[in-house]
Amino acid sequence: MILSGKAIEQRIGKDIVIDPYHPQQLNPNSYNLRLHPDLLVYDCDVLDMKTPNPYRRLSIPEEGLLLETNRLYLGRTVEYTETHSLVPMLEGRSSVGRLGLFVHVTAGFGDVGFCGYWTLEIFCVQPIRVYPQVEICQIYYHSIEGEYEKYQSNKYQNNQTVQPSMMYKDFE
Repeated sequence: MILSGKAIEQRIGKDIVIDPYHPQQLNPNSYNLRLHPDLLVYDCDVLDMKTPNPYRRLSIPEEGLLLETNRLYLGRTVEYTETHSLVPMLEGRSSVGRLGLFVHVTAGFGDVGFCGYWTLEIFCVQPIRVYPQVEICQIYYHSIEGEYEKYQSNKYQNNQTVQPSMMYKDFE
C-alpha cells in the first residue's frame, strides 16, 4: 500500500524524516525533492565494476547548466531523508519526464532504514538546461509486511555528498 500525502505529513518526525521539510512540496501521495547544485561525472569512456572509476565534480550555477546526451550525471537531493518501517521509492516528476530527463537509471528503489541524501542518476534524451533547487523528483512510501532487517551499508548509508558507484566493494 502507498501512503497518502496526508499520511506522509502525519509521520514526519516519526518514521519519516525529510529535512528540510516544506508543506508546499507535499503531493496527494508523494513529496517533491529538489536537485542539489553538486553533480558528479565520470572521466572515462569505459567504466569498470571492479575498480573505483575516476570522476570530477561540477556545480550547477544559478543560470543553469546544459546537460549533454549520452552522459551520466550523478546528482543528489537537497533533502536528507530517513525512512523507518516503510519502503521509500523515488520517481521523476511527470513534468520532468515530459522533457526527456531521467532522474534514475534503475535505482529508484530504497530500503527500510535508509538514512541520507538520494543519489540521482541523471540522463537526458536531448540537451536540457537544469537549475539548482528545482523540484526534480518525488519520494513515496510503501508499507512493508513481515519481519525485516533495517538497511545497513558500508557504501551508501549516511552519505553527505554525491556518491559514485561503489560496486567494486562487492568484489573485495
